Amino acid sequence: MSLSAAAAPGDPAGPTLARRLGPLDAAAIIVSNVIGSGIFFVPVIVAGLVSSAWLILCAWLVGGVLAFAGAMAYAELATLRPHAGGEYVYLREAYGQSAAFLTGWTSFVAGFSGGIAASSVALAGYVGRFIPAAADQTPLWTLPLPFAHVSITPQALVALSTIAALSLVHLRDSGRIVHNLLAGVTVAALAIFVALGLSFGAGSLGHLASTHPVPAPATGWLLALIPIMFTYSGWNAAVYVAEEIRDPSRNLPRALAAGTLAVIVVYLSLNLLFFYAMPVGDLAALQDARLTDAVAERLFGFVAGNLLAVFTIVSIAASVSAMVLAGPRIYYAMARDGVFLARARRVHPRHRTPALAIVAQGIWSSVLVLSGTQEQLVAYTGFALVLFAGVAVLSVFVLRRRHPEVDRPFRALGYPFAPATFVLASLVMVVNEIWHDPDTSLAGLAVMAAGLPLYWVFRRRVASATSS
Repeated sequence: MSLSAAAAPGDPAGPTLARRLGPLDAAAIIVSNVIGSGIFFVPVIVAGLVSSAWLILCAWLVGGVLAFAGAMAYAELATLRPHAGGEYVYLREAYGQSAAFLTGWTSFVAGFSGGIAASSVALAGYVGRFIPAAADQTPLWTLPLPFAHVSITPQALVALSTIAALSLVHLRDSGRIVHNLLAGVTVAALAIFVALGLSFGAGSLGHLASTHPVPAPATGWLLALIPIMFTYSGWNAAVYVAEEIRDPSRNLPRALAAGTLAVIVVYLSLNLLFFYAMPVGDLAALQDARLTDAVAERLFGFVAGNLLAVFTIVSIAASVSAMVLAGPRIYYAMARDGVFLARARRVHPRHRTPALAIVAQGIWSSVLVLSGTQEQLVAYTGFALVLFAGVAVLSVFVLRRRHPEVDRPFRALGYPFAPATFVLASLVMVVNEIWHDPDTSLAGLAVMAAGLPLYWVFRRRVASATSS
């Protein structure tokens, strides 16, 4: 039996995930997963590291090319194993169950759940522009615990409501309709923003020639690739729902290519607009100010800030929706292998969604909001996103060597050079992050290692169940 034809391991009796998604549905998951809050603050970080506007645009282009190379490698893996779980499945096939568990554990503890929590809190902050109470961080009730303080604030309540609402939406099979609407509004709003800004905004293309001094001109460009790749993270989102995509051999590569290319165009266009509005030195000096507010004020006057704030809220909501949709497919795949909560393998008999996995993710995301630990977890494990993506792309080489006879419906474009370049770039970025910020990186490794005792418990249960 070929790898592509093999059944998903441990398939439970009863309802299973349904192949309802088309290529546009899958591409929409990618676009909204990628375009979140990152693009509204990362350009300021990048401008502080790179001296020239043109070099910054080149960095965003290189990041996009790397993301596309990774997407095409994932397309080969996803069509080879068109099951739920994404890199969890690929690492399991290439390196074994323990390596796969680490990526799934990190996704649950911080990657998706932490991203959902952090983005929901950010969304509440933007809502506070119109309803000040929504961004109020005054504690209404606090419970001190040994490792964190659980605190209920008005802002936390808005964030919790966002998580609950979008989780309920995706418990139903109609969740994709809501998600596609959010994704469509996001892209349309950003396209209108760029078009109006470049056509009628009070900016100057002369800002593209601007430069400013930076602390480390030689290494700053490479350092800038790390936050840029963080902002591109999510280009692989469609593979998590591979088990629900119609004709995956044909539609998955199309979705990965279309979604990633759309994001590259959006990001380059937005950065061009930012430099049209202000020179690179002014962009770097924004610090904690909201980037869209500053750009809107430069181009159109302060009145446009409220409208852009609405667009930002929709964009962040779409990003949260994509994470709520994608993450549970990993835990569902883990549960099917016996290395996660057993009930997470259950599929809703009517809506055919991994309902209990969605609920588990929603609960943990809510805990992170209340404890205020989501930002730290995301910071600790940020490098892990690059690490696991690089290791997953490396599995293309591992599986080709191990199973050369298997029919591959899609082969990675530019093989072996494009995927090798992606793996090398990922390695450089991970090593660079560990070298420059060892404390945070070690904390991230500790978070990942904390899941190993649970893995051993799950494996013992599986072994006991098998032997009995």
